[in-house]
Amino acid sequence: MARREKKPVHKVVMTEGKRNIIQQLLQEYDIETAEDIQDALKDLLGGTIKEMMEAEMDDHLGYQKSE
Repeated sequence: MARREKKPVHKVVMTEGKRNIIQQLLQEYDIETAEDIQDALKDLLGGTIKEMMEAEMDDHLGYQKSE
């Protein structure tokens, strides 16, 4: 059976702006390990994910949390 060549889902273009953002994150969070990356992502995305889940629940229930 012949192996198929894996194709990337999408090609990421590394722009100068993206490089600058990555450098700032590396400095801000003092990233040296994979665990440091996980901690930074939790810090950056944790609040956003919580807000999204609360908005979804509000929509599902038909009213906001404080009503």
